Amino acid sequence: MRNLSLAVRAEALVKTYGPTRALDQVDLELPPGRVLGLLGPNGAGKTTTVRILTTLLRPDSGRAWVAGHDVLTEPDAVRRSIGLSGQYAAVDEHLTGYENLYLVARLYGCRRTDARARARALVRRFGLDEVADRPAKGYSGGMRRRLDLAGALVAEPPVVVLDEPTTGLDPLGRQDTWAVIRELVAGGTSVLLTTQYLEEADQLADEVVVVDHGRVIARGTVDGLKEQLGGERLELVVEAADAPETLRILSAVGTGLPTWDEHTRRAEVLVDTGPKALVEALRRLDDRHIVVRDVALHRPTLDQVFFALTRDGER
Repeated sequence: MRNLSLAVRAEALVKTYGPTRALDQVDLELPPGRVLGLLGPNGAGKTTTVRILTTLLRPDSGRAWVAGHDVLTEPDAVRRSIGLSGQYAAVDEHLTGYENLYLVARLYGCRRTDARARARALVRRFGLDEVADRPAKGYSGGMRRRLDLAGALVAEPPVVVLDEPTTGLDPLGRQDTWAVIRELVAGGTSVLLTTQYLEEADQLADEVVVVDHGRVIARGTVDGLKEQLGGERLELVVEAADAPETLRILSAVGTGLPTWDEHTRRAEVLVDTGPKALVEALRRLDDRHIVVRDVALHRPTLDQVFFALTRDGER
């Protein structure tokens, strides 16, 4: 049922294409002023979910609301409430960057004066000042992505949907985009974010939903999902000749089977006792006269959580 306290709510969304079940009973909840990260392998159902929530696609069954509006019965109201930046930059190549943003503002119903001011403000905000009056067909891929994201923010919508927004951006452009997203959320905007960069979700998302083969296989905060994977990772760099004895020692102090990377000469094992296991491992290695080139103890990364979850799904 409709929940006006949520920016986005989806209940039991189902979408099939012939024998393929792209979405299978997907539920989502995004509170106001938060970032929900939607993660999953290619073909998991992320973009299908986005297309339904933005009224571009009808589900076979299930319900969804965005900014309190039903995506099936109130599509116009939903469109007025959202900004969308898709996987591919929606830019008119024959218009300048400024003209693209001015056009979007006018389509949203802004007066000419307001549209001009809004377009110029966004040009500055996204670092496009120097190219704002050049045709977009001469823009680099990163410039087009920034222009597309700026277009999603023209109307200052309460809900912004970002479908892999930093694809094609260099590291600096990605950092700039993250700063814009944080600024939006600080101002009360709700963001639904799909991304292939797990670091991006780790940096930005208040909560994460992982989908695989059209189903939700995990949900929670990033820290909560890391805790589900359990323990900490003890990593050691040693000489290749010392690998067998190092792995034997790590088997004794850790839980589960240790791993060895021949290229980096890095041995790794899951440990439950953290610093205690680290001290014990170093003591035993020293007794065996094994020189440790580097050592680290860290919590699981979101990459490790993601790989563990999706591999479990495959099994």
